[in-house]
Order: sequence, then C-alpha cells, then structure tokens
Amino acid sequence: MAKSENIKIPTSLFERVVYLLECLDLSGYDPVVRSDYDDVVHALTKKKQSLELRDAYAKIICALDEDSRNLARLNYLQRRNALYDDF
Repeated sequence: MAKSENIKIPTSLFERVVYLLECLDLSGYDPVVRSDYDDVVHALTKKKQSLELRDAYAKIICALDEDSRNLARLNYLQRRNALYDDF
C-alpha cells in the first residue's frame, strides 16, 4: 500500500460516502472483499463519530450559559462513551 497521506473533502460528501457504503449489501461477494469492506466501513464510521465528538466538545466551549454548557457536556460524554465502547 502507498504512503499514508491525508486529504480534505467536504464533510457533507464524507457523510454521504459513509451512508452509501453502509447501505450496500455485499453478502454475495468473496469473504476477502467483505472483510476489506467491513474494515473500511468501520474506519469511516469511527472517523465520523470522532468528528461528531469534536463538534459536541465545541458546543461545550461555545455555550452561552451554564445550563447549555451542562447539556452540551452531557451530550459530549455520551458520545465519547459510545465511541470508546466500540474500540
């Protein structure tokens, strides 16, 4: 495999790609293809969850009052726990 480099794509495109891949049914494909597919979908799903976690954290920082900050913190902690439970 080639050297790992990062690229930038719009978030909306990234989300559409993840959604599209999640909709595919590869049950009739070779197990090696399904395994690669599962690895890719898992990695992209984790990345999507990480982006959502980052956004949730930003809402804590930008909260206008203590009640909003507490709700944002609760949302962040729920997302963080869900993300790390899957590892």
